[in-house]
This record gives sequence, C-alpha cells and structure tokens, in this order.
Amino acid sequence: MRIVLFGPPGAGKGTQAGLLSEKFNAAHISTGDILREAVAKGTEVGLKAKGYMDRGELVPDHVVIEIAKQKLAEVGKSGFILDGFPRTVPQAEALDKALEELNLPIDAVVSLDVPEEELVRRLSSRRVCAGCSKPAMVGAISTDTESICSACGGELVQRADDKPEAVRNRLRVYQEQTAPVMNYYRDRGLLVQVDATGTVEDVRDRVVDVLSK
Repeated sequence: MRIVLFGPPGAGKGTQAGLLSEKFNAAHISTGDILREAVAKGTEVGLKAKGYMDRGELVPDHVVIEIAKQKLAEVGKSGFILDGFPRTVPQAEALDKALEELNLPIDAVVSLDVPEEELVRRLSSRRVCAGCSKPAMVGAISTDTESICSACGGELVQRADDKPEAVRNRLRVYQEQTAPVMNYYRDRGLLVQVDATGTVEDVRDRVVDVLSK
C-alpha cells in the first residue's frame, strides 16, 4: 500500500500514519524525520540540506524530493505512508516524477477532514513540556497536576503558534497552499476524504474502510 496522508495541522496525521503503518506493514515516512536522518548520516544530499538548515533557510523542494526519493527507494515494494507531504503542486508533480522513475505509483491520497473550530480547540489545548519537550493535551490548565509534565515533572507551556489566533492563521495558510494540491490529486482520481473527528480508533477504521474499497 502506497499512501499520501493529507490534512491540516491538528488533524492527527502523525497518529494515523503510525497506525496505518502497522496495519499495512508499510513504512511511515515524515519529511521532517527523513531530513534529520539524512543530515545525521552525513549523506551527500543530507549535507546539502544541513547547509540550508544551518543558515536558517527552508530546504528547497528539489533537495527534499531527492531525500524523499532515496528513502522511497530503500522502502521499495513494501509500501509507505507519506505523512504531510507534498504540500504544494510543484512538490506533488516532482514526487510523481520520482515515483514514476521508481515504478512506485501512489495508490491513494487520504485527506483527513476536521472542522476548523475543532482544529482550533485541539491545537490550542496542546501543551509542551519546557524540560523534555513531551507534548500533552489539556482542556485548560487550572490545577497543579495539569501544568506538570507526567514524564519529567517539568512545566507544561503553550507554544506561541498554538494560541487560537496563531492557529487560525496557520489554517488559512494551509488552505491557501494545499487546496490546489487536493484538486491536483482529485483530478487524477486518487483523493479520498475521511471524517477525522471522533476517537483515534474511529478515524483509523474509517480510513481502513475507504482504502479497502
């Protein structure tokens, strides 16, 4: 199974990608993870990426695609779940070309659909430990136990980009950038949309159901 998992911030892409990876015995591929892996290994393309990252610049599409292509070639026929990539039409086109060269066409692009207000609620409820960076979800920090990390006892804090207004801005940017990508895959007959509200297990079952069809 070769899947692109698509969805806005807070839709649960990482969680669902992990579950689908186990279900279909496919590699979970996150662009952030493979960038860090390539840099850590000191590969030629990894060193290219490191140069941009060290200068505080975005890694260009052609470098990200090169790293992704190498990882996809390693995975081969065993399948993959691409988590949150591609994000633009040029990235989608470059990915298609790379997968064509590898003879690994995409089976489906799964869009996790969540109403904006629910996304704002989820993301603005998220906290991160100031000590160990472990994430946590809280309704409202109002007691001592809710503000303490369960792993290390550090203070749970809200990231600036998880505040409601920042979240709404992130969602606007997402819609502007990714609506064309959804249309790109819809036109190719690959896009399937899944209601991603409810429990993690409910969403997983819906995704598995649409993919089985």
